Amino acid sequence: MENHITRNFVRPFLFEHLDIRGAVVHLHEVWQALQANRAYAPPVARLLGEMCAVTALIAANLKQAGRMSFQLKGQGPVQLLVLDCDEQLRMRGMARADAAVAEAAAPDLLGHGQLALTLDLAAMEQPWQSLVPLDGDSIAAIFEHFLNHSEQQPTRLFLAADGEAAAGLFLQKLPDADRRDPDGWNRVQVLAGTVRPEELTGLPAVQLLARLFPEEDVRLFDPRPVAYHCPEDWPKVEGMLRSLGRAECESVLREHGEIHIHDEICGRDYRFDAAKVAALFDRD
Repeated sequence: MENHITRNFVRPFLFEHLDIRGAVVHLHEVWQALQANRAYAPPVARLLGEMCAVTALIAANLKQAGRMSFQLKGQGPVQLLVLDCDEQLRMRGMARADAAVAEAAAPDLLGHGQLALTLDLAAMEQPWQSLVPLDGDSIAAIFEHFLNHSEQQPTRLFLAADGEAAAGLFLQKLPDADRRDPDGWNRVQVLAGTVRPEELTGLPAVQLLARLFPEEDVRLFDPRPVAYHCPEDWPKVEGMLRSLGRAECESVLREHGEIHIHDEICGRDYRFDAAKVAALFDRD
């Protein structure tokens, strides 16, 4: 029986004689938790799941403690996709979309917009952000464009998501690839392009790579576990209310009878009645 790690992982690999690296990502329980109680329409869930998979693939390269956040903002029926992941591959995320979303390609769902990457690392004095226009007809194409420009290395992504799992295959050409084998990068891309969505979401990494690249010498590295991490954070919410001040909080109480704060990314609700607000400020 598969354990949690074998169903939620990023597993790097290397083509030994081609100077091409790659990774396989598979998310089951993590993807289930991320969409629990959200009631996303299938097209929205598919986009979010594919972005979840590619975020895990990219975050697996973090070498320092910190967080990586992607925000994909569009002007179409899907207004926002957010994925956040730290160096331990602990993820959280959400989508915001119109109530009625028809099945369509990514550009039609997202419209014109931008992809924002925010890096908040322990070694940085302040977070670093990069903004690029959306360029591509799928989540894979959008992130290929982003990676090709940011890393200056040709990159391919193959992504899939359904109600059960989100998964992906990452390939990147390294500097000596053409010297090692002038046809290697083209050959690997063609073989990878035969992958079917159900193979990405359903096959273990070993079987997937054996199916796609039977004649290549592939070295698989140990899988890195991915986890869903979105705990309650009452101290953070209380600190936010205290920063607003007692008068402002009591004004909201008089108008609404309670203070209700919804954490959209984690899907959590924080509620404060008059007694809780009084206790919050009477600590001083």
